Amino acid sequence: MNATDRSNLSRLAMAILTAALAMSVLFLPPTAASSDETERFIVQEALGAGQGPELLVDELGGEVVAQLEVIGGFVADVPASAATLLAQHPEIAAVTPDAELRLLDWDDADEEDDWGDDDEGDSYYSEYIDGDEDDPDADDNYASDEKDDYSGSMSYVTETITNADYFWAYGYHGEGVDVALIDSGVSPVEGMFAGKNLIYGPDLSFESQDPTLTHVDTNGHGTHMAGIIAGRKGYGAEQFYGMAPFARIVSLKVATREGVTDVSQVIAAINWVVEHRNTDGLNIRVLNLSFGTDGVQDYLLDPLAFAVEQAWNEGIVVVVAAGNDGNGSELRNPAYDPFVIAVGSAETNGTHTVNDDTVSTFSNCGTEERHVDVVAPGRSIVSLRNPDSFADKHHPEAVVGADYMLGSGTSQAAAVVSGAAALIIDRNPSATPDYVKGLLMGTARLIPNTKSVCQGGGLIDLAYALKYSNYVSYPAQSHEPSQGLGSLQAARGSFNIAHDGKTLSGEQDIFGSAWNAEEYAKLTANGVSWSGGDWNGVSWSGVSWSGVSWSGVSWSGVSWSGVSWSGVSWSGVTWSGLSWSSSVWSGVSWD
Repeated sequence: MNATDRSNLSRLAMAILTAALAMSVLFLPPTAASSDETERFIVQEALGAGQGPELLVDELGGEVVAQLEVIGGFVADVPASAATLLAQHPEIAAVTPDAELRLLDWDDADEEDDWGDDDEGDSYYSEYIDGDEDDPDADDNYASDEKDDYSGSMSYVTETITNADYFWAYGYHGEGVDVALIDSGVSPVEGMFAGKNLIYGPDLSFESQDPTLTHVDTNGHGTHMAGIIAGRKGYGAEQFYGMAPFARIVSLKVATREGVTDVSQVIAAINWVVEHRNTDGLNIRVLNLSFGTDGVQDYLLDPLAFAVEQAWNEGIVVVVAAGNDGNGSELRNPAYDPFVIAVGSAETNGTHTVNDDTVSTFSNCGTEERHVDVVAPGRSIVSLRNPDSFADKHHPEAVVGADYMLGSGTSQAAAVVSGAAALIIDRNPSATPDYVKGLLMGTARLIPNTKSVCQGGGLIDLAYALKYSNYVSYPAQSHEPSQGLGSLQAARGSFNIAHDGKTLSGEQDIFGSAWNAEEYAKLTANGVSWSGGDWNGVSWSGVSWSGVSWSGVSWSGVSWSGVSWSGVSWSGVTWSGLSWSSSVWSGVSWD
């Protein structure tokens, strides 16, 4: 990031942050030691705690300043010498000094400027400003409730709804964090710079057999997701910033122009991400999957669920779209795996307050046993357009100017959360996936009059996440892990790909090779499902299938030697209006 980029982004974030902090009640000013040497502490109470902690504060000559329901605790001023006694109380989980946050000095950045001409950076610092203490429970008093001119714009998403700009203002833009995007590819349009904020992993799609299409997003979905997560272009009124504008997208293409892919391709891509997360300078810490089948076998058996759990276990935050089948629907596979972050779509109606928000009618809610974890903006989100892509040509009504396109779905919401996860990890590189999930859920704002199964923790709020990230800890999730020994066909559900009337089904991968669940689970668990260019016993190169001979590969006994892959389609799935009817892609709606 050069000084010009930093300066422009920080000025934008600081202007918003300064106005927001001026009205903030939860962002209380750290108190310097007074004459009786009291200091301010954040006290996190143990689960089920009563009034004992508050009474002890009084006994120690201190004062409870504010309740912090979001972390199950409170802010208190107590004599510094009494902090140890406070921490020893059986109903207190943690006592932490309330340290002041200071903005990063942009002049201290020590890196080569390869984005343009050198420019003098400015130094910005911020101190907390007292808020309205008469309204300690207000959840929307630090930003304007006025309607945004364009509620789907990324500036609205980042500055008004999710408060990503709070992280930006303190110097956290996602730098050093790689986000793996398993999708339809990402094209190097303006806003995504190949080699800068975009690099390519393997192309595992059918189109990889055509050198002119390798890595290229012929569908448009992947580029839209990438822009929401980490896009950046322009300045001033023409600017566009994704959630984590200096994170890096690692694109793994699995889908064709029509959005067609098989579960075995997605599993192979996940395996590649896990095994190459730190290869050749990569630092893959987040995985975005805006994909989901209607397979309903128990996640304890499902091979796709097993794959995402292996990524989670290796320190990768897996963010998955809930699905677009409607509020009464169960979560798609693999969002139904309880370890990952399942994301639903919220309609925020152009205001900061959650009081007029709703969950999108298309957003899957799940069940009492497994439902969405959080929601994020997902209706008519403006992101990067890929001209001449499938979506672009079929939905000109969604095009916004020359460079942007509108898209709706839990896919878009998942991309917002993936960017949020990158910001959290930028601030705390040691953060575990369980911690990131707990922080996002614990600091989200509940949408009134909305079922818990449809919103989980609520609408993500990074202002709260930034503040409380120093004071909370989250235990490791204790769900029973998947064994991955189930059926590949059951993982597909009803989504089978076809060519020339022949459907891929049963326990075989896209090469027609027999699926050995036990062997797959063993190799994946040991992190060796990819060996050189081989996956599942078939030779794929690390970039494409250039070494694979299709002669002799067959589905249902039909040899495909020399076949053209342009005709691959969903079996029985057609394009309906503005969205896929029963598509595995959890967000291919353009409106």
